[in-house]
Formats: sequence, structure tokens, C-alpha cells
Amino acid sequence: MTEITQAVNNTCNKESPSNMKVLQGLAYLSVFLVGLVLNIVALSVFFAKRATWTGTHIYMLNLSVADCALILFLPFRIYDSFLCLSNLNLCSILISIHYINMYASIFTVTAISIHRYVAVKFPFQTRAWHSKKVARFVCGAVWIIVLAISIMFSIANSPSHLSSCFERREKMPVELLVVLEVLGYLVPLFIIMFCSIQIILVLLKKKNEDITLEKNIVGIVTANLIVFVVCFTPIHVGYLLRYLDSDNSYNIIWLVCEWIATTNCTFDSISYYYLLKVFYSEASKR
Repeated sequence: MTEITQAVNNTCNKESPSNMKVLQGLAYLSVFLVGLVLNIVALSVFFAKRATWTGTHIYMLNLSVADCALILFLPFRIYDSFLCLSNLNLCSILISIHYINMYASIFTVTAISIHRYVAVKFPFQTRAWHSKKVARFVCGAVWIIVLAISIMFSIANSPSHLSSCFERREKMPVELLVVLEVLGYLVPLFIIMFCSIQIILVLLKKKNEDITLEKNIVGIVTANLIVFVVCFTPIHVGYLLRYLDSDNSYNIIWLVCEWIATTNCTFDSISYYYLLKVFYSEASKR
């Protein structure tokens, strides 16, 4: 452990960060600034009419909490890019927080997709599923699952397995890789794709008077699916590349994939901002 700490200290004692580190810091700085502003704006709209909250609002609040938690810890990543963090214990905690919030976001988006599908496909038979109690239970279950996975595989992010802050010395354990790829990505992707396609098909078949509302919902559902695929597909491909990589030839690709996944916190805020505008606009017409 002393040798690892000494190696990190030597890395941090360099006179100036590398060009890659500077670019990495600027990239995360842009996500932090844009994400912070967008989430503040979205939350201001979100809490403007708290009395009218539904189950959907509970899910969106949970998504916002996960995104905001990720954004608030990005300054550590930025600091490490420019000045270097040498406290590996802190780094271990930061890595865990990053993955906890990312997968809390993934599972919450999946829950929202199921919620929308049930609401559109079975609007009268399943009103109980739309309640705030169900939404709170599901959101609570999401955090329990991601925390349990994080604790189960906490050794993978321990200081002894880090060469520097946010950089592993060893490959990701194959058990963790399978859990993240299957439970954390493939299953949510299948559910979101199925629900999104079904929602779009149902709405396109309807011949209601409010065509504008249906178009807005179809647009939001389609955008959410695209954002999920664009943001989370690269990092899960990156997991496989890093596991198969023996000489760090994919390191730059991995850094880009990791950054792309982080940008999801900005797209989420845009998504639920417009969703809330549509909701309140329709509510005001009633």
C-alpha cells in the first residue's frame, strides 16, 4: 500500500498535467457548468407546482437527485485532472459514488419507461400503479439495489486496486463486468426499447383530438431512448475493451466513453424540463 501511495504522489508531483489531463479537465468542467445550470432550471420548474405532483414526478425527482449528486462530485474529477488527487481512500469513495449515481439514473429511467408504458397501454386497469406510494417504493428499491451492488463489489474500487485517482491497476473483476453489462445495461436497454416502441405504436394508432400532446409525448419518448443509447452504450462497450485490453491501447477511447456517460446528467434535465412543461400546459387547460 505504501508503494502505491508513493507512486501516486510521484505522479501528482509533476510540474504540469499532461495535455490529455487538461483536455479531460476541460471536458468535465463543461459538463459540470452546463449540467449545474440546466438542473437548477429544471428543478425550479419542478418545485414550482409541488401540490400537483404525481407518481411521474417522484420518478423524475429521483432521477434529478442521482444527476445532481453526480454533478456535485465532478469538481473532484476536475481537480484531479489539473492538480491531481493523491488520497486514494477519497478516490475510492468518489469512484463508488460515480457508479452508484450513474446506475441509479439508468434504473430510474427504466422505471419511468415502464411507468409510461403501463399508463398508455392500460390507462384504466392499472391506476394503482400510478400512485405516489408505488413510485416511492420503486425509487427506494433502485437505491437499495445499486448500493447493494456497490457494497458487494467495493473491493474492486479499493485503494489497493487503484494506480491513481480514477485509474485501476488491475482489470475489472469478471463478476462485476457481467453484472454491469447485463443487469446495468442490456436488461434496462431491452425494457426501455420495448416500452418506448409500444408507447409510440399505441399513440400513433390513437385518433384523439389532442394530436399536439401525442406528438410531444412521442418526441419525448423517442429522445429519451436516443439519449440512453448514445450516453450509455459507449461506456459499456468500453468496459469490454478495457477487460480485453492488455496494454492500455484503448485508454483514450475509455476516457471518451466515460465522459460521454457523464453528459447524461445534462440531457436528463432537458428531458424532464420539457416533460414538466407539457404536463403543466395540459393541466392548465383542464
